[in-house]
Amino acid sequence: MSFLYKSDPVRGALWAERFAQKLPELRFRIWPDTGDTHDVRYLAAWEPPQDLATRFPNLEVLFSVGAGIDQFDFSAIPETLPVVRMVESGIVNGMVEYVTLAVLSLHRDWHTYRQQQQEGRWQTHRVFPASSRRVGVLGLGVLGRAVLERLGSFGFPCAGWSRSPQTIEGAECHAGPDGLQAFLERTDILICLLPLTDSTCGILCQSLFDQLPRGACLINVGRGAHLVQDDLLKALEAGQLSRAVLDVCEPEPLPPGHAFWTHSQVTLTPHIASMTQPETAADAVLDNLRRHQQGLPMIGLVDRTRGY
Repeated sequence: MSFLYKSDPVRGALWAERFAQKLPELRFRIWPDTGDTHDVRYLAAWEPPQDLATRFPNLEVLFSVGAGIDQFDFSAIPETLPVVRMVESGIVNGMVEYVTLAVLSLHRDWHTYRQQQQEGRWQTHRVFPASSRRVGVLGLGVLGRAVLERLGSFGFPCAGWSRSPQTIEGAECHAGPDGLQAFLERTDILICLLPLTDSTCGILCQSLFDQLPRGACLINVGRGAHLVQDDLLKALEAGQLSRAVLDVCEPEPLPPGHAFWTHSQVTLTPHIASMTQPETAADAVLDNLRRHQQGLPMIGLVDRTRGY
């Protein structure tokens, strides 16, 4: 019986050390060293091989090494094979740090002062309290909840929106198509943390932007395909949005000459908001292996009917 890791080999070596310490009876292999493919019971990958079913006939669980699973081609994955996305403290902490940085920089006009410095211009702007800046999070999974908890501690009025009703202490929760407009109308800084599904692809578009208060800001740390890029550019030009912080794009990287590279109202980072930490990621998978072997539900188990 073996566990196969198919991703960054440097991180894989750290996983191997963790597995050797905590589950030495399970043979750990790093792609392309598959060993006897009939022995592979577990696979952790960013992109699994296309011939998954025939190559590993005894595979019991497929783990994503990232928080998302939209990179998986589910048509090539057997319907009966459990798929588990990564839920671990390193991803959560990293995302909370990035979003907090982005929100505070927008709230305190950091981008404006940076531009003024480059122009050699000394000019102050009114400082507003956090209580006057309403923050809203699209997507109330583990990451969305953690972000709301941290931002609430600064005094920002916080709200969240999800497909189904949720309850979060200290945050105003909205749900479903009927709750989206009220959520958007009270949001000055919008944060997208949605999973990418057929229903959320292109959700950050002109019709959504038009429902935000004039001059609102956007932070997209979901997926690049959530955003209709031309609609964002139009909203910024028209003043409906004042700034955007984008950690994800479609495609990645953006082609040379793309408007986002040099746009004065867009801050661009190369998909680094949150990354799995090898040690805590390996521990999360080890915990799920124990759950699987004991017949308990695994954390992060994907519901294919919902797309996440």
